[in-house]
Amino acid sequence: MKDTQTAVKASGAAPTYSYRQIWNVAYPILISLIMEQMIGMTDTAFMGRVGKVELGASAIAGIYYMVIFMIGFGFSIGSQIIIARRNGEGNFRETGNVFYHGVCFLLGLAAIIVILTEMFSPWLMGKMVSSQNVAEAALSYVKWRLPGLFFAYITAMFRAFYVGTTQTKTLTLNSITMVLSNVVFNWILVFGKFGVPALGIAGAAIGSTLAELVSLIFFIVYTATRTDCAKYGLDRFGGFSFRKLGNILTISVWTMVQNAVSISTWFIFFLFIEHLGEMPLAVSNIIRNVSGLIWMVLMAFSSTCSSLVSNIIGNGHPEAVKGLVIRILKFSYGAVAVIAGLIALFPHAVIRIYTNIPDIIEASVPSLWVLCSAYILTVPANIFFQAVSGTGNTRTAFLLELTALAVYMAYCYFIMHVIAADVAVCWTAEHVYGGAMMLLCGWYLLSGKWKDRVI
Repeated sequence: MKDTQTAVKASGAAPTYSYRQIWNVAYPILISLIMEQMIGMTDTAFMGRVGKVELGASAIAGIYYMVIFMIGFGFSIGSQIIIARRNGEGNFRETGNVFYHGVCFLLGLAAIIVILTEMFSPWLMGKMVSSQNVAEAALSYVKWRLPGLFFAYITAMFRAFYVGTTQTKTLTLNSITMVLSNVVFNWILVFGKFGVPALGIAGAAIGSTLAELVSLIFFIVYTATRTDCAKYGLDRFGGFSFRKLGNILTISVWTMVQNAVSISTWFIFFLFIEHLGEMPLAVSNIIRNVSGLIWMVLMAFSSTCSSLVSNIIGNGHPEAVKGLVIRILKFSYGAVAVIAGLIALFPHAVIRIYTNIPDIIEASVPSLWVLCSAYILTVPANIFFQAVSGTGNTRTAFLLELTALAVYMAYCYFIMHVIAADVAVCWTAEHVYGGAMMLLCGWYLLSGKWKDRVI
């Protein structure tokens, strides 16, 4: 990939990334995202063997944590876009400068968020969750999961650096290490092994936090020993500059808000479901985790799209963006169709990964079929959205998603709160969101209004 970029830059020709080159960037991201998804899968699988309350609570607590995490992760996505642009321009040392400013900012942000959530989480859970048992179990998870935010935020910046510079193979090794650590920690702490008391849902949270620490240590050691730190400006930090941070925030603030708002609506979706009862909540937690398997495949190609779009514009060829997006879209449809098709054909086998409770297994099948069909719209929605973000127009991307989310939330309120539909019908909200995003982001890309954006 780096040889291709050098040749393109020397010749002045517009880059035309082949399917093979797209795959070379995407597959390490795919493996890393699947491995990261398995952190949540591991927690759910263990909770599905503890009890219905714990299974439902892990859904609420897990998404609650994700809302918080995605604020900082959104900053890393904006940083990734800038890193990719500088990489495409050949300004390699500046990528390290962006990385270090991101680390400093996110450490401070993590400290503020941990303090605030520790203060207000009990009050929020009491107001939002109707079941006292679920609320208490969720708080137990959040209490032990929050310290991992410091590790997770720095890890997100490492990921932004490696994706932005298209050195994505590193992500595979890191993710495998993290998941294996999480499985071991969960087995010991949830069920109580080697003399450790059985901690239940709290043990799952502690295990995930420790796995985040292992992931961060891996990145630090790998970068110090295997990456050309001098080339990318990682050998020394030239000093913190509020002006530099301000420049990064002009791009990142919108991805921060966008990610937080997007996951917040997902959290509200589960609060609506929770008010329908413990069984619909347990079913939806299963569906959320199965969705994550397909979602991670799609996000690998979406992240690749964002990075390559930014690189290709940095090379001075915005006219090549349309062909690149179409090529990635075709690839994405093919990959997602295979995974979603297999899940739809063998739903019971997939659901048993997460629980061995018979009534939950049977109740989950219709919702799973609804979910799989939604990806007909979700695939183009996410590819188009990440292409818009890759152009540097993160404010526009946020406004487009905000519009789609408003439609989504109105539909969720009607289908769940007003008519209290069956849980499978509630999952048609994914069709509504995907359709709205596809139309809005597709229209903006075709308009060409993004071509003059400079970052």
